[in-house]
Amino acid sequence: MPGAGRHDSSADSASNRGNLGAMAVIDLQGFVADLKDHVAEHGFHVHDERHFIETYTNRQTWEIDLHPDRACDGPLDMHVALEVDPRSLIHFEDEVMQIGDTGEPSDDITLPFTIGFALPPLPAGPDLLVLATDLAGIGGTDLPLEVSAVDSFAAVTDAAERAVSIVARVTVPLARIYLGQEVLCDVLDRCQQVGEFLLDRAPAWLDEL
Repeated sequence: MPGAGRHDSSADSASNRGNLGAMAVIDLQGFVADLKDHVAEHGFHVHDERHFIETYTNRQTWEIDLHPDRACDGPLDMHVALEVDPRSLIHFEDEVMQIGDTGEPSDDITLPFTIGFALPPLPAGPDLLVLATDLAGIGGTDLPLEVSAVDSFAAVTDAAERAVSIVARVTVPLARIYLGQEVLCDVLDRCQQVGEFLLDRAPAWLDEL
């Protein structure tokens, strides 16, 4: 996905270093706006978004709620989050100023990007080890997936219903956003495959067959 690209007001950013909202080297707001368009191109529907700023630390988090196009009525929901540490942005700004307009920053400075897949409680939930193995084959190294579950009981005499959670954690290099290069395309392709896998098997897990 093309990032928002370089911003030419780098001279202003030094005087605004204490204010994360005024960071001028890189446009994360534009990147998130592009991301919402990009997920739609990969077969997802966005239905909510949030932007949080911690007043003390200036940490920011962008969150987007979405689901595969074929799951508008459930049962699969997805959640993505981009976490921004102001120290990473300051470090990246220093590097950009040091290399100048003709240099190219390294990919070493990154932001964490989290993708979560959530299903409702499953009366006939899957074996977690088998599920984790199957998903590892789909996600590969581009999308490492962590599988966990919580068993709940409506009453002591009832069988357990298993709520399965699947989380992927990847990193986004700030340099690629800054240079307007493709970001997260392979990850979103893998997410689409994971979503299709879960939707195909959800009826059996929900005991609807």
